[in-house]
Amino acid sequence: MGLKCRAVRRTLLAQQIVVCISLSFLGIACTESNTPPQIEAYAYSSAPATVRCETGARNGRAGANDGEASAEGLRYHVRTPSNYDATIAHPLLMVYAAAGQSGPASERMTGLTPTATASGFVIVYVDHRPLGIPGIEQLGTIPGSVAKKWCIDEQRVFVTGHSDGGTAALALAVLEKTKKVPAAIAPSAAGWTGKDLEAYQCPASIPVMVMHGVNDSLFPGWGAQTSAWWAACNGCDAVKTKKVEGGCVAYQGCRPGGATLYCEGAGSHRDWPNLNRVMIEFFAHPEKFL
Repeated sequence: MGLKCRAVRRTLLAQQIVVCISLSFLGIACTESNTPPQIEAYAYSSAPATVRCETGARNGRAGANDGEASAEGLRYHVRTPSNYDATIAHPLLMVYAAAGQSGPASERMTGLTPTATASGFVIVYVDHRPLGIPGIEQLGTIPGSVAKKWCIDEQRVFVTGHSDGGTAALALAVLEKTKKVPAAIAPSAAGWTGKDLEAYQCPASIPVMVMHGVNDSLFPGWGAQTSAWWAACNGCDAVKTKKVEGGCVAYQGCRPGGATLYCEGAGSHRDWPNLNRVMIEFFAHPEKFL
């Protein structure tokens, strides 16, 4: 199936957010599966909790919880470790969907659930909504909605997504109303160029892992541009990099809290990168990549 793309111009700082409609993703979204997600247990004893919730303060259930909704009506799907402890504040991983995808379809495409839950994350897959500044700002409210039912450390909210989802992940980190939501981002195949980002002021230093396929013909070379912009914002050396796990390169000399990776895979625009374990490690310990 082919790809169609339309640019939607927004007035905010003359920013042009690109909305990519992938017919292949639409096909995936229409095919639901009855196979339950693979949810893993987490070894809580290996990482003593520093932030806790009172017993009984959160009524979210362990395991898979589908069909949740925010106050704005955005639907999302929650996965916790199978042995979820409702008194311990968990890091939260938000996964925003590609165009036309439901949250469960995004879950199947990324395969993040086993790695995330085994690492102690609560992971949330959000159904796709058309992009635009107001819509992205609404996406930024979902972590707070999740934290009302599950024990979440709201200082450790991490954001990823593919195509439209990657575009949203990156936008959340630069828009004025949402830039304090993510503690780190890992956009994949995002519809931003370096020139688009020049319309925005740099936020405070934030770990950023940009993933982009070298054969992405829809957004060719855009990942290299956006990673360079983030490297400059994070005070990194523009020319010094080192190779790290997963075939990624890490910019050197970045400010504390500003680890910046560029991960260029061999795939096309449709392909989710095979970097789940590296991503989770980057979110949990970004200082290792400085």
